[in-house]
Amino acid sequence: MLDALTVAIGAAALALAAWCGHAAYRDQPTKDWHFIGMAVVTVLVLAQLAIGLFLLARGEKAHEGTVIFVAYLIGAFATIPAAGLLSLSERTKWGSVTVSAGAVVLAVLEVRLFDIWSGGTGA
Repeated sequence: MLDALTVAIGAAALALAAWCGHAAYRDQPTKDWHFIGMAVVTVLVLAQLAIGLFLLARGEKAHEGTVIFVAYLIGAFATIPAAGLLSLSERTKWGSVTVSAGAVVLAVLEVRLFDIWSGGTGA
């Protein structure tokens, strides 16, 4: 898979986590700018989903199995939109905390996706 895209998504997710964490520290809910950041991260993950499915359709195989790889791709894609929807229902600092936590989860999922695809060898 594209290692650079995986690293970019992980870095963007951690930046989003820090940004929303700072908003929570300041007792602020998620604002429109946070949702734009969530949209950017979601578009990157959508690209990763499309590329991953394309590579699987082309005949390449994930080291740890296709089903687990696709499950992680779909989970990674759903993480930020789910956190964003939850933050809309909680218009306090806890909405920002929710997005921050979701972004950290996405960064961890990206590490796991990398391991599933390459078998932990980095190749």
